[in-house]
Amino acid sequence: MAATATASKIRLKVLRQESQNSSSYWEEYEIPFQEKANVISALMAVQKNPVTTQGKAIKPPSWDAVCLEEVCGMCTMNINGMIRQACTALIEEVGELQGDTYFVTLEPMKKFPVMRDLSVDRSKMFNNLKKVKAWVPIDGSYDLGMAQPQDDSIRHLRYALSRCMTCGCCVEACPQVNEKTTFVGPAALGQALLFNLHPIGKTLEKERLDFLSSEEGITNCGNAQNCVKVCPKSVPLTRVIAHLNRDTTVYRLKRWIGIA
Repeated sequence: MAATATASKIRLKVLRQESQNSSSYWEEYEIPFQEKANVISALMAVQKNPVTTQGKAIKPPSWDAVCLEEVCGMCTMNINGMIRQACTALIEEVGELQGDTYFVTLEPMKKFPVMRDLSVDRSKMFNNLKKVKAWVPIDGSYDLGMAQPQDDSIRHLRYALSRCMTCGCCVEACPQVNEKTTFVGPAALGQALLFNLHPIGKTLEKERLDFLSSEEGITNCGNAQNCVKVCPKSVPLTRVIAHLNRDTTVYRLKRWIGIA
């Protein structure tokens, strides 16, 4: 929504929670409107003057932020019902303008344990990267010589996959990631393919395909395609799903007939 000359205030509604085991509650704050302000700057304004709309002095809300340029993925949160990075969420774009006030509702991600307020523990994502062995197995730092040439289409795909910043948007949007399943989620699938396409990372391909053939892997993907819609880095996750579906199918067939 474009800014107008009538906008003078921002009303932030934040879902707060003291700790992982405490109950959540809502608080509202009102701050002056500034053009091109993002959600992080709005939270910082509240931090400078932590008073609710009822005039109650409180501890300022807690949130995560590092780079402030959509690279680290730390500031991911639900903003007016949409999962995205707070650092690139301009109030004029994400807020709902009513009269002279922009209304913005902030909630933490729901697929991860809340540490405090808008800060969550994303350890699950990093543990899933371990499960798919998302690394290049190099023993030492000696010169390995020239890497083998790769087709340009593979290099372009690898670059697109490498843009993942483990922000959690895709995991948050995926309906298959829930308390009833063990699915590792779209981010881990993308990184598994990235390292399967790497000339040296490919040496662990069988181990990755073994895992991806399990209940935690690609078989639990419902192909909802929500992940690719919310990815801030345009990682081609639907292409990843199709690629890994084919790779795991071929791998299982080869293993069944004893040649894998």
